[in-house]
Amino acid sequence: MEPAETANVIVAGTGPAGLIAALAMARAGFSVQLVGPAVTGKDRRTTALMVPALEYMESLGVLSAIEPNGAPLRTMRIVDATRRLIRSPVVTFHATEIAEPYFGLNIPNQHLNDALEQAVKAQPGIVWHETMVERWEPSADRVRAILPDGTALTAALAVAADGRLSAAREAAGISTSTHPYPQAALVINFAHNREHGFASTEFHTETGPFTQVPLPGNRSSLVWVVRPETADELVALDDETLSMRVEQRMQSMLGRVTVEPGRQVYPLSARLPARFAQNRIALVGEAAHVFPPIGAQGLNLGIRDVQQLVDIASDHRSDPGSSSALSTYDRRRRPDILARTGAVGLLNQSLLSNLLPAQLLRSAGLSVLGGFAPLRALFMREGLKPGSGLAALGSTLRDAFPPRLGTH
Repeated sequence: MEPAETANVIVAGTGPAGLIAALAMARAGFSVQLVGPAVTGKDRRTTALMVPALEYMESLGVLSAIEPNGAPLRTMRIVDATRRLIRSPVVTFHATEIAEPYFGLNIPNQHLNDALEQAVKAQPGIVWHETMVERWEPSADRVRAILPDGTALTAALAVAADGRLSAAREAAGISTSTHPYPQAALVINFAHNREHGFASTEFHTETGPFTQVPLPGNRSSLVWVVRPETADELVALDDETLSMRVEQRMQSMLGRVTVEPGRQVYPLSARLPARFAQNRIALVGEAAHVFPPIGAQGLNLGIRDVQQLVDIASDHRSDPGSSSALSTYDRRRRPDILARTGAVGLLNQSLLSNLLPAQLLRSAGLSVLGGFAPLRALFMREGLKPGSGLAALGSTLRDAFPPRLGTH
């Protein structure tokens, strides 16, 4: 007979989204069974966490551990580095325009994962099984996760934070639509001899974005989106040649470049599930949305998944995986996820497209953003938190055009 353990919530996946979900659920008073391998220090990527995400990390008691290792993003600019007939003007966003000291912090994933791991291990109410789920058994009144040693974990709700190929999502019977892109992202860190001024620059090229993001000191992280065969060629270059290629692509903006050890390549695709929760399984992070690395939206969107799921579970404390709770989660997450994935997908396709109308639309849109401060402020606020830009614009309009009392 299989040994059995009972929990309020099972969290599958030990990437950042899974660790945050486990921590948030436990701090909300749920007993959590976390399933996933130990955190490794091999991820060379960085994550730009925006101000609302940082505020949530502070509420979980993690911000003080990651803040010293992050670099503030005070300025963000978009540069059209294509050679096409229609090119867009440079657009620059300053956090001070929306009364913020910075948009967020760029944090090496190694430090982020270490801080989350330590917080999870110190949090009462979390039992971490350092293995994978062998099979899922969702049913009407509970969901079971069977581990390789035969242990059966039982809960009212399972949180699928097990990535883009989520086995929990498949067990829930949730189908996905997938769109592979003819792109791969080369991820590296590099040193430079000019100060970055805490500015991030996203160069738009015909193969995708080339995005430099500041790190502490005279260092930056880079996500360079190219064709897969080009990514293979870049990875094979010696350090000096690759450093020169990076410097040339950046138009020597940061002076002499020296790439650091550790190069990683990730194929790009988009994946969107038909639903975000079903059969006592709720999707968060890349189990719920996958799209190209444009605009620093990935984990920030995943953190909003966790926030809303924890809020809804807390409102349905007696049965957080009920059909009512999961229907509410699906309904509330849908607009945000669809808006973000749609916007990133359109921008990425506009870079890849050789069609003149697509180039005209992208150029016109960036021109308006660059030249119209209220729209630029709306765009920045919406990038940080959905709805906040529209709310701020409404407040501005009310101040500019106050209601006239006593007239008919």
